[in-house]
Amino acid sequence: MIVVKKFGGSSVGDAERMKRVARRIAETYDKGNQVAVVVSAMGDTTDDLIALSKQVTSNPSAREMDMLLSTGEQVSIAMLAMTLAEMGYKAISLTGAQAGYHTDGTYSKSKIVSIDNSRVKQELDNGNIVIVAGFQGIDESGEINTLGRGGSDTSAVALAIALNADVCEIYTDVDGVYTADPRVVEKAWKMPEVSYDEMLEMAAMGALVLQPRSVELAKMYGLKLHVRSSFNHNEGTIVKEEALMNNDLEKDLMVCGVAHDMNVLKATIFGVPDKPGVASSIFGKLADEKVNVDMIIQSGSRDAKQDISFTCGRDELNKVDRILKEVVADLPADNYTLVDNFAKVSVVGAGMISHPGVAATMFKTLSDINANIGMIATSEIKISCIVDEAKVKEAVVALHTAFGLDR
Repeated sequence: MIVVKKFGGSSVGDAERMKRVARRIAETYDKGNQVAVVVSAMGDTTDDLIALSKQVTSNPSAREMDMLLSTGEQVSIAMLAMTLAEMGYKAISLTGAQAGYHTDGTYSKSKIVSIDNSRVKQELDNGNIVIVAGFQGIDESGEINTLGRGGSDTSAVALAIALNADVCEIYTDVDGVYTADPRVVEKAWKMPEVSYDEMLEMAAMGALVLQPRSVELAKMYGLKLHVRSSFNHNEGTIVKEEALMNNDLEKDLMVCGVAHDMNVLKATIFGVPDKPGVASSIFGKLADEKVNVDMIIQSGSRDAKQDISFTCGRDELNKVDRILKEVVADLPADNYTLVDNFAKVSVVGAGMISHPGVAATMFKTLSDINANIGMIATSEIKISCIVDEAKVKEAVVALHTAFGLDR
């Protein structure tokens, strides 16, 4: 069997944790499997590198930031390969470029275009445990690109697909995918299975277990994912095409989980001319700058003008500020604001399709805790609301109870 394992930063945060991970890898190798491992940067290394850059510049180039941040994973892979070698195992570390990851050339949020698996397969056939740097690749010009926060998940899934692996295991600091963040909701519980669509919505809405792109890839190729803890041998959560409900309680649930996201920036453009092509102009400029827009609300027209609001990540603040200055001047519009004290709370579940009243329950629950709703977005299996960030954790707990998820 070919087994791909991915270990997050908390799993390899120090030398002792690195040794624990190495023993976990060795157990799988000793059973006669070929093992490829994708690793994130150790602990808070990425955050530390970002902080280090801020000591010398407030506006670093995207290229140099990718060059800097890619070094974190290189430390991890070398350390893990050395740890395994010390234990008597053949192991080799490979950067994203050496492992054949080809990216689309977008700095900080690149996508994997293809993987040349020849080097990794050669090393596996030579009996090596292959340790690959996650979160990074190389574009057609030879430039290093990083894949965005959580990009190592996508690196692992893409490698598993390229190798036609039998198993892709995602190791983290929790036992699997929970009905809510267990650090916020004491009564949250681990789901034995969850569907690709539900996991994708939960990941996109702020559940930090998996990067959304990794779930998209897994669904596209029908690759089952096993999300589990690196600190114990408990069974985790299987992410697959259809999740089977194990008992009557789960079958009756309207939603399978509550997610929240604190990384929300709300932008509003006031006095936008009410004429064709305006929205295309605004969001075209944002798309050109690779700003990922989430919710969008357009007000009714008055005096041939309207207001347009949207949300994106807080890390885009400087970029969005620059873009909207140009937009307001070009349209012209009256003004714009950027507010970063909001958060997003979402309920997710395939059961919403056949259960009426989900929106009513959600809105009443938020009203009961005096949480004002700023924006709303929906899909067949999701409802998301923007609320004041000071209210979001209370909202998560209340919604978890309101939808019968407490255990």
